[in-house]
Amino acid sequence: MINPIILENDRVRLSPLTLDNYESLQSVAAEHKLVQYSPSDIETPATLRNYVEIALDQQKQRSSLPFIIYDKQARAFAGCTRYMNIDHKNKVLEIGSTWIGKKFQGSGLNAQMKYLLLNHAFNSLGFEKVSFRIDERNLQSRKAVEKLGAILEGILRENVYLLYGYKRNTCCYGILKNEWENFHQLDKKAKK
Repeated sequence: MINPIILENDRVRLSPLTLDNYESLQSVAAEHKLVQYSPSDIETPATLRNYVEIALDQQKQRSSLPFIIYDKQARAFAGCTRYMNIDHKNKVLEIGSTWIGKKFQGSGLNAQMKYLLLNHAFNSLGFEKVSFRIDERNLQSRKAVEKLGAILEGILRENVYLLYGYKRNTCCYGILKNEWENFHQLDKKAKK
């Protein structure tokens, strides 16, 4: 995963998040309570830069691969996402630290980018499992990953402090490679 990875389709382009492009996200990141379910502070230019620096440091350690999200339909940068907690030995990774601006939510953008990320993780990078960790209260995100075939594997109770002191319960979802292949085949049949 040393070479820059760009994933795209007709709707979305995911390209490497860098210190050269992250400023395109400042207006989106500044939206009030955008990350209400996240422990990350991104609301000011300084905290957003720190967030990106941490992601890039994790990338150097080969445990993370952050992307900036560009919505081709809206012709605007929409947010970011990443492969994270990458376990090369066991061929498991997590898709997370995903946030998109309010005007992009519910537009189908998230499903398109998750599809690209899942396909690439399984079919190009050779991973055997992809996980998602979602705040138990975030029903919209939970339903979104369930629509992609993710299965709820358990709930970690009060395991993450959020920015404002609330300690969330985290729902752990997962998709195995064979489940993704079966789900993908069923999805193709349903569209015929």
